[in-house]
Amino acid sequence: MAKGVYIASIQPRAGKSLAALGLMELASRRVERLGFFRPVVNGLAESDREISLMRYRYALKQDAEASSGGPYDEARVMAGSDRSDELLARILRRYKHLESQCDFVVCEGSDYTGVGAAFEFEFNARVAAHLGIPVFFVANGQDREPDEILEDVRAARRAFEREGCAIVATLVNRVAPDQLADVKERFAEKWRGKDPAYLVPEEQTLSHPSVAQVMAALDGKLMFGDEQRLQGLAREFVVAAMQLSNVLTHLRPGSVVITGGDRADVVLACLASVRSESFPNIAAIVLTGGLEPPEPVARLIRGLRRTAVPVIGVADDTFTTATKVNAVGGAIRPGDDRKIATALGLFEEHVDLPELAERIQVSHSPRVTPLRFEYELIERAKISRQHIVLPEGTDERILRAAEILLRRRVVDLTLLGDPAEIRELASTLGLHLDRALFVDPLTSDWRSDFADTYLDLRKHKGVTEHSAHDSMGDVSYFGSMMVYKGMADGMVSGAAHTTAHTIRPALEFIRTRQGVSVVSSVFLMCLRDRVLVYGDCAVNPNPNAEQLADIAISSAETAAIFGIEPRVAMLSYSTGASGDGDDVAHVREATKIARARRPDLLIEGPMQYDAAVDAGVARKKLPDSEVAGRATVFIFPDLNTGNNTYKAVQRSAGAVAIGPILQGLKKPVNDLSRGCTVPDIVNTVAVTAIQAQIPSSEP
Repeated sequence: MAKGVYIASIQPRAGKSLAALGLMELASRRVERLGFFRPVVNGLAESDREISLMRYRYALKQDAEASSGGPYDEARVMAGSDRSDELLARILRRYKHLESQCDFVVCEGSDYTGVGAAFEFEFNARVAAHLGIPVFFVANGQDREPDEILEDVRAARRAFEREGCAIVATLVNRVAPDQLADVKERFAEKWRGKDPAYLVPEEQTLSHPSVAQVMAALDGKLMFGDEQRLQGLAREFVVAAMQLSNVLTHLRPGSVVITGGDRADVVLACLASVRSESFPNIAAIVLTGGLEPPEPVARLIRGLRRTAVPVIGVADDTFTTATKVNAVGGAIRPGDDRKIATALGLFEEHVDLPELAERIQVSHSPRVTPLRFEYELIERAKISRQHIVLPEGTDERILRAAEILLRRRVVDLTLLGDPAEIRELASTLGLHLDRALFVDPLTSDWRSDFADTYLDLRKHKGVTEHSAHDSMGDVSYFGSMMVYKGMADGMVSGAAHTTAHTIRPALEFIRTRQGVSVVSSVFLMCLRDRVLVYGDCAVNPNPNAEQLADIAISSAETAAIFGIEPRVAMLSYSTGASGDGDDVAHVREATKIARARRPDLLIEGPMQYDAAVDAGVARKKLPDSEVAGRATVFIFPDLNTGNNTYKAVQRSAGAVAIGPILQGLKKPVNDLSRGCTVPDIVNTVAVTAIQAQIPSSEP
């Protein structure tokens, strides 16, 4: 069985990065030790963009030098001489060394760098044959006829088959979206390959450089504006060397305006255009000549916190700067999470992943690493796409996470807030949220119906018609009512609201599941080689014995939902019968209640943490326990202990903490930390979607 796959492009700019990311993502979900290799690189391996990208995205342990067979220029000389066998032997030796340390290796072939196609075909075919791994073709479908694409693919296949290479699939990338259906139909008629052919449409997000890439190419510095907005796309460049009235007529969505650092009039007009409904949102302003705006102007720019686009300073003059930016491509680079998500979304939407996994023979490893666990959350959420409502639609982090989730087709989304404000902020950030639904609770046609429902549910608690209507203008109440009425499958909030504000509506009318007395929370703690469940670390300060038993049972059920075999340790400062005291007795009572209610679960307590995780300690303190030394679910006696412990493990062990995940509700509502990051939001939405996939037997 081959332990790798070789990516070979057929033309320049075919999009090998998209294919490499897609294959790496597919393999990362199934193997523990993943590797990436390039037979040759331009310049030093440390500066190779593809190697850096894969090391960034997949946290690869291999160093850059081990990821390459050598420099491109040297390879060209050796390949054209009697040293070609020496070159192939060196590449094979380095590849095999990396392969010996990995379960699977994705190998990306050489680039087109001024040499002929014949050299590329021959060189890559010989390398793939010597490495003994199957080939994944990537063809460029941009501005090309279907028959032309087909003929190129067939010619490439013949070249590789002559070398004895096996071919697993072909990906035709960058097909015009309006021609995709026609090209698919033509391929269905004429494709005669034994391997499948996948067609991927052109995506503008991948074709244009980000503002960050432009800034790096110009060796510029961010003078004003939000660093996060550097991820916006530079769709075109406008040199503002004319009068202001003429400059304004040339502005387009995503324009990067290049002007002298002393043109305060251009800078202020461009910044004002962002606020104007009559003008498009530009992506950035580049100030040339090493000049900076005078202090009064700089102070004014700094005050435009909400709408100020990135203002970048460069040392070069305007002509030199304009020349440089025209050479900046749209390659995917390390740190460009938006483009990475876009590429993966395209690959996963248009490629039959189970079929491809079978063809490249990637089998699942039983070991669960944090990276693999996070990726499997996304994969599981996509199995049955759920509708999640995000009440905080004007928070930048929420919008960035929403774009990633939509591009990867993880969930359907409703964003709450003023649609005009959301669209303006999304446009300013360069985000595409076309697939999301925007709803303003204050003006929605649903508000009256929601208020009537809330009144029926809560009038026994003193809710009046007027107060019900007011409550449904609140995004948390409105979002929770969407979930209650089945208009959304789950809700995620908390980036800008307290935990109490987020979950209070759910407690009022979504309510707890039958047999559950308390809503609680867990964190999924992703350690280096396993995932553990910690509860309750966020909601209940001092649960009584009945509530602690509830928390234990709910946490075990949550663990099972996410593929973690529940072995529950009820934690205390004493193990077994070795200690006394009210706190120990409290945990002992909770353990008895939990066991009586769920005799099918493995629950042990009271137990100290070391006895729960360390097999050696467990043999001494609880030698006959099925939980001690092997616990996967840890129930803390109170919020103080749980919250401090999860944070200590997170910081000291470098664990990824996913949560808090609320449990016990009839329908999923989850809370975010107000300090949450975009990946935190993406993970929490995926978790909520997975919870929503579990059918409920209750109305």
